Amino acid sequence: MSDDAAQEYFADGMVEDIISGLSRVKRLFVIARNSSFTYKGKAIDVKQVGRELGVRYVLEGSVRKSGDKLRITGQLIDTTIGAHVWAERYDRKVEDIFALQDEMTISIVGAIVPSLRRAEAERVKRKRPDSLDAYDLVMQAQADVDSGLPDRAVNALALIHRALAIDPNYALAHAYAAMSYHSRFLRGGLHEEDKAASIHHAQAAILHGQDDAVALTFAGFSIGMDGHDRATAFTAFETALSISPSSALTYILGSVVLAWGGEAERAIDWSERGMRLSPFDSWAFAAYDAQAMGHFHLGQFDKAAQAAYRSIQANPAHSITYVQLAASLSKLGRVEDAKAAAAKVLELQPNFRFSRQFAGVGCEPTLAASMGAALRAAGLPE
Repeated sequence: MSDDAAQEYFADGMVEDIISGLSRVKRLFVIARNSSFTYKGKAIDVKQVGRELGVRYVLEGSVRKSGDKLRITGQLIDTTIGAHVWAERYDRKVEDIFALQDEMTISIVGAIVPSLRRAEAERVKRKRPDSLDAYDLVMQAQADVDSGLPDRAVNALALIHRALAIDPNYALAHAYAAMSYHSRFLRGGLHEEDKAASIHHAQAAILHGQDDAVALTFAGFSIGMDGHDRATAFTAFETALSISPSSALTYILGSVVLAWGGEAERAIDWSERGMRLSPFDSWAFAAYDAQAMGHFHLGQFDKAAQAAYRSIQANPAHSITYVQLAASLSKLGRVEDAKAAAAKVLELQPNFRFSRQFAGVGCEPTLAASMGAALRAAGLPE
């Protein structure tokens, strides 16, 4: 939005990179630059653009330069109802223009993909119930899968199995099934049949989803957590990141696997990367969980407690977060607060026994011993 041709090149280059980044996300149909650039610099009616291009969402934005500063804005609009799905403003200094272009592209693509997932789930809710297909069934299940709660996993699985009856090779459906069975296994009694189902569907998701970053991420998580096969898990995560380098979900769920594996520094790094890409992600609670475990393992108990509090704010129904909080507060000598957190664990997960839970996720022995001692002091049953 200036007469500086260099800024026009910067904006055009960033748009091309965003198109390329979004195009790498399976399930997204993205209009190529030659078509989208016909609207450049024009006042547009997003509903008309949606009709002309056959798209449900339009991403528009601008670049403004003042001295050595750039202001970049972006907004994602649902063309069917004209509503904003996502909007953000970024202020940066102009130093290395190409490095800045890469940074902004990754940030914007990383923020948009989770927003699109939520928007698609909402869109499906508005559809007529007799117009469902496998994709719509999976989108309906998404919120229950993302909750990480075993009771909601039951609702998700009913929809997912209907989707798999329509398309038995649907990678994302298998990935969502794996996550749902994982939730049932870890917080629903540690039943072996749930663990086996989690691993089975994760393997199917990897088999059929080699070009789907989301499917590979959920599959890697289930295999790493329930199968304790962290090498295979990180092969899946790394493949997902090669497909979609801005996948916040991959960094977030990968950070949890790293944390339980005792790789504290790397777990904190991955969780922070995920949160930078998608600050309001539906899986934010998992990222903060990983940070809490990482800081606990490093003996930074105050930071661990702070991260646990953030996780509780993001998802107050997640029992494992209160485990992290109880352990951290116990180490800080805040005995009564630790016992209150422990009581919340048992309220949310009455059958919780920390030794069985640690065995279920394959917790690294040193971390398990340290955390176990803290939880025992907080009054949680072994």
